[in-house]
Amino acid sequence: MTRRPADVAAGGAADELGDRLAAAWTPGGTTGDDRPPDPHRGPGVVGLGIDAVDLDRFRTVLGRRPRLARRIFTEDELAYARGAPDPVPRLATRFATKEAVMKALGVGLWSFGLRDVEVVRHGLDAPTVVLHGPAADLAEAAGATRWHLSLTHTDTVAMAAVVAERDGAVVAERDGAVVAERDGAVVAERDGTLSARGGGR
Repeated sequence: MTRRPADVAAGGAADELGDRLAAAWTPGGTTGDDRPPDPHRGPGVVGLGIDAVDLDRFRTVLGRRPRLARRIFTEDELAYARGAPDPVPRLATRFATKEAVMKALGVGLWSFGLRDVEVVRHGLDAPTVVLHGPAADLAEAAGATRWHLSLTHTDTVAMAAVVAERDGAVVAERDGAVVAERDGAVVAERDGTLSARGGGR
């Protein structure tokens, strides 16, 4: 999130945040170095993203721009938030998740629409991340197949932490052979013949 001098007036800060939110839901922008990680490096962590949202500022922005929530959140996210006496903390954690996913993938704020990242929760299950459209395409290009999400908030701040992970099977083509890696074992197939090296835990 953009850091601002401590002496910025609250109203001006809220307007600045509102401008950023209004622009963020439209995909298409990129950063100077937004290439996703090589998906052929084997299982492991693709990236970690953490984001925090000031609840008072977020509440002010949503109050000033009533239509903004529908541009940022899916219908299911809005319905879940409205199930609480105060929907703002739930919305803020979900907004933090969307930015944290961008950070985990190493892409810019306008690389995909915010509605392309959805926080889904069924009953008492832990919340999970579901990606749609360009966000899903970027995750696939980065090799991210598994997501871990943790949400929390206090009376003043909402936070989300996201880990993007590669699964244990990574496939690539090397020197005319199809190579797969799982649990440390490298298996190569060339002209119908399989060979294996390493492996085990």
